[in-house]
Amino acid sequence: MTAPRILLALLAIGALAQAAPPNIVFILADDMGYGDPRHAGGKAPTPHIDRLAAEGMRFTDAHTSSSVCTPTRYGLMTGRYNWRSTLKQGVLQGNSQPLLEKDRTTVAEFLKYEGYSTSVVGKWHLGLGWSRLPRNRKADSGPTEGTGWGLDYRGKLPRGPLAEGFDESFIIPASLDMGPFLYLRDDKPTAIPSVTKTWLRPGAAAADFEAVKCLPDFARESRDFIRRSAEAKDKPFFLYLPLTSPHTPIVPGAEWKGKSGIGDYGDFLMETDWVVGEVLAELEAQGVARHTLVIFTSDNGFAPYADLKAQLEKGHKPLGDLRGTKADIFEGGHRVPFLVRWPEVVKAGGTSSATICLNDFFATAADAVGKLSSIAPTAAEDSFSLMPLLKGEGGYARGFTIHHSAKGAFAIRQGSWKLCLCPDSGGWSDPKPDSAEAKELYPVQLYDLEKDPAEKVNLAEKEPERVKEMAALLAKAIREGRTTPGPKQENDGEAIVFPERVRGLLPVLGE
Repeated sequence: MTAPRILLALLAIGALAQAAPPNIVFILADDMGYGDPRHAGGKAPTPHIDRLAAEGMRFTDAHTSSSVCTPTRYGLMTGRYNWRSTLKQGVLQGNSQPLLEKDRTTVAEFLKYEGYSTSVVGKWHLGLGWSRLPRNRKADSGPTEGTGWGLDYRGKLPRGPLAEGFDESFIIPASLDMGPFLYLRDDKPTAIPSVTKTWLRPGAAAADFEAVKCLPDFARESRDFIRRSAEAKDKPFFLYLPLTSPHTPIVPGAEWKGKSGIGDYGDFLMETDWVVGEVLAELEAQGVARHTLVIFTSDNGFAPYADLKAQLEKGHKPLGDLRGTKADIFEGGHRVPFLVRWPEVVKAGGTSSATICLNDFFATAADAVGKLSSIAPTAAEDSFSLMPLLKGEGGYARGFTIHHSAKGAFAIRQGSWKLCLCPDSGGWSDPKPDSAEAKELYPVQLYDLEKDPAEKVNLAEKEPERVKEMAALLAKAIREGRTTPGPKQENDGEAIVFPERVRGLLPVLGE
């Protein structure tokens, strides 16, 4: 073969390699605040998370679909706003039935169809297809205090991650303070609960289950999946790693106790960061780091029950300078860390101020695989690809973002303007929903986040036309069943009803 032909052959091989779909790893922390990582001002060392920021792109205006976890996970998996589901407020429990609709395409299902090996390791919290023991029969064994007794743990569940597009799974049902406390591997419980254990709440537990073991177990299982997938070399892989930390119970392992200098919460942040490091180390060990898209983020903002006052006294600001906490409609409830590393595509050390949403993962993954146009019109109705931003090309198509609180309050963000369709926090912070204070306040809140990122000055009364325009945009998004181009879709469950005072001010929201 002549030299020119050899060169052309090498170029063709290089082009094919470059066009090959990337491996994808999505790491979801639990209740990690915007200001928790060291690179965002946090006091606990987080070298591996910081490394992702240095070697990839940091998004400074990233938001979860909801300010609490189950609905955010729904949006992440489906590319659809959580409030379009049957869950209009709050979260599921560990013994809840599945929230994901049987006929709804998940991002895992989409990637599996495109030839990916898929796995989920960690906290599921989207409901499982539990069967209950007959009423005339007692639980298999042990005391019956708390959640999880009376469930049938003897066989494979018909509805779990494997029914949602994952080839394999190693999960706990819900948050680490919600029973039942046990692992499920490939939709089958690994043990039958025989004791009651309590991490804030009591629940049925496997005798050998300990909260402090979860992060090491998740790290081990993640590394194993990456190793097996890389060694097989027959398929790209997708690993979804929803962690249980730094959500309560705050249970750092012995290796991390006292290491942060700011208490158990800081120590738990360090162990969370360690899991990220374990994943990155395995990608490197298998020689696939450059060809792997890694995303790290959180399911909502910092939770106040992790003792915010104590953190602030130590100089650690989990929320940065944002107002509100987990559960709230304010920025602290849903603005989160969001880091993307993909050495083959994303320039190191980049920063984006674009307002993005975790719902965008579905379209981004499809675009990364070269299959964005293959998304069905009945899927990913609120997902916009981040690939133009990751490539530095611009052209990100999201025109506005809708936020949702634990109590079901709405906000809409367009440019620097944010309209909250409630007079209160919509969650746990003051002014609390239905409080005497809230009833005396103007029905809605409008903030210019460019000038007022701490949401201190409500401009709603001074900007009535802007309020009406943004409310109409929100009403249309609800009515159309989607925010991406495509045919109108139906929302699920009960109709969305705004508070009476809000409807009185903005009739378009009552139509």
